[in-house]
Amino acid sequence: MVLYFSATGNTRFVAKEVARGLEDDCIDLLPLIKKGGGQALRSEKPFVICATVYVCEMPRFLASFLKKQELLGSRKVYFIFTSGGYAGISGTLAKSIIRHKNMEYMGHAEFKMPRNYIINDSYPLLEEDEILNRIRDSKSKIPQVVEEIKSGEKLRSRYVFLFEKAVTLPFNPIWVKYRQPAEKFYATDKCIGCGACVKLCPVNNIELNEGKPAWAGPCAHCMACIGNCPAEAIEYGEVTKTRYRYNFIKFGEKAEV
Repeated sequence: MVLYFSATGNTRFVAKEVARGLEDDCIDLLPLIKKGGGQALRSEKPFVICATVYVCEMPRFLASFLKKQELLGSRKVYFIFTSGGYAGISGTLAKSIIRHKNMEYMGHAEFKMPRNYIINDSYPLLEEDEILNRIRDSKSKIPQVVEEIKSGEKLRSRYVFLFEKAVTLPFNPIWVKYRQPAEKFYATDKCIGCGACVKLCPVNNIELNEGKPAWAGPCAHCMACIGNCPAEAIEYGEVTKTRYRYNFIKFGEKAEV
């Protein structure tokens, strides 16, 4: 069974391609995450969990969900991470979660996908050619990962050095606490009040107020709201006014995937 969380489509694409190769079920975890958990998930085949990477590790809301969620049947769990280029200590933390569940961690694979973090101008936007190249390159690597999972092999990834763990472990919570405010999000007059942002927020951080979304804390900065708004009516301070909104759907067809 392939399980995934995806904010703007990168991880969904990889998860569905993997599931197709494995001829297995593919389940979006968002509804369960929003509810804070749900009924046990059962699979006789190994679980394959596809996750985004934020600030060098799995999103904290996803990690918390996985700790609580009951997984029955197969005791083997693979992970696949999608990031803008660096998965950090995601694998280390995933291994810890799985071992605490008395399951077998089968390693992880990493895919470099287009960056969606558009609300901080310290991160330059990618040119279209680079976006398409990353999508194509990731698709070309999926069959090998699928075959390794089919054969029961453990996935091998880059070794994470001790100094990386020493830097990242304290850095992530500090960033999450001080660098992920929600207050700068707002909807412009283009907003059509469809409520898509409310439905897509994994931390239930958005509600409609007189037909327009309002944000509070905590915020995961996942970009689901701003990246999926059909009217492109969501802004973040002044930063996003001149920036395109990344969503996989906009580029998938161009990359012929």
